[in-house]
Amino acid sequence: MAHLLKKEKDFRYIEVGEGTPIIVLHGLMGGLSNFDGVTKHFSSIGYKVIIPELPIYTMSLLKTNVKSFANYLKDFIEFKGLDEVILLGNSLGGHIGLYHTKLYPKKIKALIITGSSGLYESAMGGGYTKRSDYEVMKKKAQEVFYDPAVATKEIVDEVYETVNDRNKLIKTLAIAKSAIRHNMAKDLPNMTTPTCIIWGKNDTVTPPDVAEEFHELLPDSELYWIDKCGHAAMMEHPEEFNTILSKWLEKRGF
Repeated sequence: MAHLLKKEKDFRYIEVGEGTPIIVLHGLMGGLSNFDGVTKHFSSIGYKVIIPELPIYTMSLLKTNVKSFANYLKDFIEFKGLDEVILLGNSLGGHIGLYHTKLYPKKIKALIITGSSGLYESAMGGGYTKRSDYEVMKKKAQEVFYDPAVATKEIVDEVYETVNDRNKLIKTLAIAKSAIRHNMAKDLPNMTTPTCIIWGKNDTVTPPDVAEEFHELLPDSELYWIDKCGHAAMMEHPEEFNTILSKWLEKRGF
């Protein structure tokens, strides 16, 4: 990603464009560059896109959980002096966005989730027994997408490096356990924030019925499908993802 990473206080983040703030929350193995398409599109049509680097591997082990990350996001929003924020999260990022909105609904104008955890997280913490086998990890990375070619060597290398770093692996497993503990099925019916759910029809990490359940439980939600698409819709089909989201934001007056 060509955008400069700003480093201020305890925060590292990318900020592009001017206008209504959209804070983007990446997933467990997701880099900030996963949102290049979103950043480019929305920063050019009147939104300020901000992507904080979540402290997934730098928090103490005791604080490596969904609630701590939701509080970190609160501190970041306060640090930036933002009001009326739109949150967009993929995978674990969606879960953090949902949990933050549950705790601090006042500043969140809208929520967008794609391939979000929070209801079903069986795939987050498993399958690392053969982590030293590069080909096994490559296959695991490819399974995230409908088209395995989207898992570039750079992405596979990052996954391989992460699961073979003992500290990062311990944190990854801690987050997976935390995601299960922070199941949101009971909270969602009380959350009235307008929510756009964009889901890959072929997501094997958080299958389509998870999206249906989010839609059923969230009082003010709309669900959109992207065909031939896995767990990271904004990476596999950036144009379609941006079109759906642009139309939804316009329709809702955001």
